[in-house]
Amino acid sequence: MSLDQYYLLGRSGLRVSRLALGTMNFGKDGFHAPYGRTEDEARPIFRRYVEAGGNFVDTADFYTAGASETILGRLVAEAGNRERLVLTSKFTNSVDPGDPNAGGNGRKHMIRAAEASLRRLGTDYLDLYLLHTWDRITPVEEVLRTFDDLTRAGKIRYAGLSDVPAWYAARAQTLAEAHSLVPMVNLQLPYSLAERTIETEHVPAGQALGLGVTAWSPLASGFLTGKYRNSGQGLTGEGRLTGEGGAGSEWTDRQWELLKTLETVADKLGVTMAQVALNWVATQPGIAAAIVGASSAGQLDSSLAALDFELPADLRAELDAASAVPPGKPYVMFTPQYQSWLVNPGTRTGDKPAGYHPVVRNWVPAQAQAVRR
Repeated sequence: MSLDQYYLLGRSGLRVSRLALGTMNFGKDGFHAPYGRTEDEARPIFRRYVEAGGNFVDTADFYTAGASETILGRLVAEAGNRERLVLTSKFTNSVDPGDPNAGGNGRKHMIRAAEASLRRLGTDYLDLYLLHTWDRITPVEEVLRTFDDLTRAGKIRYAGLSDVPAWYAARAQTLAEAHSLVPMVNLQLPYSLAERTIETEHVPAGQALGLGVTAWSPLASGFLTGKYRNSGQGLTGEGRLTGEGGAGSEWTDRQWELLKTLETVADKLGVTMAQVALNWVATQPGIAAAIVGASSAGQLDSSLAALDFELPADLRAELDAASAVPPGKPYVMFTPQYQSWLVNPGTRTGDKPAGYHPVVRNWVPAQAQAVRR
């Protein structure tokens, strides 16, 4: 499962690495500034990723107030490998609080955001362009038509969605197919051992509709690295979860118990907890890639090593059991245990024998037959 093995993204011919490089921390401006890296600090991270064979790079216009795209564009130009990369960016968040059309998913902002991203990245096109977040007001038809126009104009190659309801993704893909518009190939969502809720709707939707799921925060903001502890005074440890605005109070008893299982599995395999957590995500059904960020080339090396081992079935089962989220209604009705109650135990349904051809009958309802007579 090394990084230079590539997989098709959704129902497309686009080949991507199993681990994508997240560049949210490239730059020291804006919302992500406290965890940002300068261009000189980001350079070895980027170079290590591409040297290892990685080709899937993720950014957004919102990251470090646009600095992420600018730095990434310069690093790509230095490396001279633009054509080899699957360069991904996203739009939705406002870039000018005083302008009502400088954010959201409307056509005016989509086109302006795409052109601004291209300028910052120093490229003529984006391989993958994603709606960053559902804005709840823009008609999906407007988004699809604009994606189609951007594709026809040669400014993007593929389109996708991030952080949207499953019904929205299903509606978007169905309308695109029905009206011969550019289809979605990617669905980017939060997914980890600590956060598996997308398995209820999003992952099956992606599998059915040709949307390859890319998982952001596969380490749950560092929670699954094991560097945090649940003390009597709350969460302790060095990292963003204990920093200003951290989310240290949201972890449940079940998630803390999960860490114990994760640590046991890591010890049995002789690897780190983070590597087990990344391996689990990257090898889950329906997951095209896990997005990993890094504060240094050394940290990235540790993440890349998550692909160097196979997670045994028995240990995966332990992790699955410890992290499972019980389905609510109506989803509990679709589990194998519940479905067994709905099937007559005296009947069996088997596969059709080889060479089977259905009998075609010109069946007409009794009422219609009466009219004909």
